[in-house]
Amino acid sequence: MYVPFSWRPLAAAVAGATLLAACAHNPSNTTQNSLTLNEKEYFDSAAVDVFAFSSKPGGLFFDSKTAGIEIVQHGERTATNGDVRLLHTPEQWDGMGQFVSREVDEHSGTITTQLAYPELDFSYSVTATARDNGVVISVYLDSPLPQELEGKAGFNMEFVPAEYWDKAYLADGKPGQFPRSASTTDGMIMNDQGLTEPTAFAQGKTLVLAPADPERRVTIRKTLGSETLGDGELMLFDGRTKAQNGWYVVRDMIPAGRSGKVVEWTLDISAIPDWVRDPVVGYSQVGYHPAQPKRAVIELDPNDTPEATVELLKVQADGSTRVAHSGKPELWGDYLRYEYVTFDFSSVTEPGLYQLRYGNQTTDTFPIDSDVLAKVWQPTLDFFFPVQMDHMQVREAYRVWHGRSHMDDALQAPPNYEHFDLYAHDGNLDTDFKPFEHIDGLNYGGWYDAGDYDIRTQSQYHTVQGLVHAVEEFGIERDNTTVSQEKKFTQINRPDGKQDMLQQIEHGTLALIAQHRAIGHAIPGIVAGRLYQYPHLGDGSTKTDNMIYDAAMDPHADERAVGAMYDPTTVDPTAAEDPMPENGTHSGRFDDRWAFTSNTSALNYGSAAALAAASRVIGPVNAELADESLATAKKVWEYEANREPNTYRFGNTTGGKLEEEKLKAAVELLIATNDKRYATAVRDLLDEVKNNFRGENVAMLVSAMPYMDDAYAATLEQLTRDYRSGIGAIEEENPYGVPITRGGWAGNGSVMGFGITNYWLHKAFPNIVEKELVYRSLNYIFGTHPDSNYSFASGIGSQSQTAAYGSNRADFSYIPGGVVPGVLVLAPDLPENKSNWPFFWGQNEYVIPMGSRYLFLTHAAQALLEP
Repeated sequence: MYVPFSWRPLAAAVAGATLLAACAHNPSNTTQNSLTLNEKEYFDSAAVDVFAFSSKPGGLFFDSKTAGIEIVQHGERTATNGDVRLLHTPEQWDGMGQFVSREVDEHSGTITTQLAYPELDFSYSVTATARDNGVVISVYLDSPLPQELEGKAGFNMEFVPAEYWDKAYLADGKPGQFPRSASTTDGMIMNDQGLTEPTAFAQGKTLVLAPADPERRVTIRKTLGSETLGDGELMLFDGRTKAQNGWYVVRDMIPAGRSGKVVEWTLDISAIPDWVRDPVVGYSQVGYHPAQPKRAVIELDPNDTPEATVELLKVQADGSTRVAHSGKPELWGDYLRYEYVTFDFSSVTEPGLYQLRYGNQTTDTFPIDSDVLAKVWQPTLDFFFPVQMDHMQVREAYRVWHGRSHMDDALQAPPNYEHFDLYAHDGNLDTDFKPFEHIDGLNYGGWYDAGDYDIRTQSQYHTVQGLVHAVEEFGIERDNTTVSQEKKFTQINRPDGKQDMLQQIEHGTLALIAQHRAIGHAIPGIVAGRLYQYPHLGDGSTKTDNMIYDAAMDPHADERAVGAMYDPTTVDPTAAEDPMPENGTHSGRFDDRWAFTSNTSALNYGSAAALAAASRVIGPVNAELADESLATAKKVWEYEANREPNTYRFGNTTGGKLEEEKLKAAVELLIATNDKRYATAVRDLLDEVKNNFRGENVAMLVSAMPYMDDAYAATLEQLTRDYRSGIGAIEEENPYGVPITRGGWAGNGSVMGFGITNYWLHKAFPNIVEKELVYRSLNYIFGTHPDSNYSFASGIGSQSQTAAYGSNRADFSYIPGGVVPGVLVLAPDLPENKSNWPFFWGQNEYVIPMGSRYLFLTHAAQALLEP
């Protein structure tokens, strides 16, 4: 049964960096295999850790699979979401218990977490107690299940499929193989609400997962014999039968009419004796320029002993190697759960092919050469940005990445509605359109914001602005793609005589200007209105019928009711759905995306900034659009100057901080016009933004310097000195010397923003901010980071993230040149990026602003290295 939870507000994710001081080697993990409760409040041994609600359930996008009872086995998190759920295989937006409290009893070695489903008047507790090589998990109820949850509530634990493919299981001794493709034993069933549910592919009182694999073997025993415990069996489901991002789920139903202890499992988790995690040798997978610093960061298990020597090998043409440099690694200290040593080989400048050797590990080859950065940006421009282009057919040789998508954009989103992807309206639509009325003129321009298909305005204008800055700062020239706005057609690897960067800027600018043409102001964005459409995979042109919705052609138009929360499942398509009439341009198919149209000042300023910036560069490909963009940006500035700011905010779709968005508009208009009134605005805004002297604020403030006076420059110089001294805290926190954030979304955007900030400040004040800080950020992206050493830029470097959260994620594939979010630090101390499971959006989802930052950062580093 589907239990709707759409009325519960989505919780805001808590993000922020927590500084951990580096210290001498002092391992927290015991060298024994028995689990003990450690000072970080999780169960810990040399080879296995068990978290018990170290992270709270819910968050930015509800179920991110980073909460409940979780297993970290031999360095890999393999299980999550050990909690009471209301479906056999819940999907991302299905109900989760809300966190109430967590108590850690050091004396008994027990963690007790109180949770509740307040909408259903249902509360419970989950306890976890260490026992030998595993834990005992129990669920307690103060009172029996509410009647409506009988047969629906059960205790689940989810196991990541990629860790169990090609492995076997035993269910009460009966053998089976984990299915490679989504599978059930008796097929899917249809419940009384018309929704599909899977059947278990195995069940028994005892389940043994991967019995032949000591790295992944987990035995789950259901406790029997108590009068409060149920007499059912553990069931093993495949969540991928409902959604491609589903996991294998072990489930135990809560018995009706009983209270007290109602579920109890004993988990025996295999631990290899004397196991020590292999070192991770962090280095740049693309190599190094001879002139740049070269430093490997080696991540060690806390029970490991550092090697006495690290060697840099030069690879000869015949495959032989010679030692080009060697030395004792320098102890850095502890960060999170690991120990770190470093190895500096900056003195090596001879061009050639090299490897690092540490202990019994030898890395892949990497070059030292003056051209190492010359081409690393090209896949991002050649592939990633074209593939993300909405409202276009995108072809590459024999392959069509996608057809023309969303040509039916867009319907007016309803008022007083909270969308499942951080869009919302209060009672004001700020347009004259009625709910679900078509808004003409929104079906061109723009990029898919991410691995989904939104046109999120903030992403669009951040990306346009970043691409403009890259063109103006570095003069990027490349023509390798055909783009025809008239034909809505893009072909990769086919030059058309026009600069690709300018054509991509034009495409983003068209999406921004479309909003002003059709509605009169910037809007939060355009997004799928129904939940079944939102996680669409593959060709974006099949997400809708590409014909404008006409209510007069819809026999069910009266059913498209608007309430406090619109229930997306009411239009989930099935084979029994009525065929809808169509006439080639319009149809009765209610599948068009929705436009959220709030007229916020922050969005207007952010959009105006990008339009003003674009106007300076796109003249060679679209002179009329350049003129219109500047005129629109000026008009927005005047409009906002003559009204009280509209400060409506929701999620991350209604603009950034008002003063910071206004600063961007002022600076871009100042550069475009040299009008002194914008210089006055910049001077006035400096006091409002100087307490956040980083990121885009720095880029804007430094860019304005040629138009400002000496007093302004002196203020920026002092702010720069203060900023540089603050970097010391980052360098003390982690051995990589870049900000590694915490929260629901990993921090590569912040890492690249750090490098870009340092570029602008080095350019303005080279004696204060050194250029090495720029290279540091890029090396992090290319492999010098925690948990692994592959490049986070897909297809770039010897080893890179090639199973990423793009539109082709269900194929376990990637889009060349996309940059993933990277290492997510899971509370309290686990750095993670899953290279074999692309569906972790917080670690692996491409977003377009990362693409523009990457283009800028790679060119910034190259520019600083040029003689």
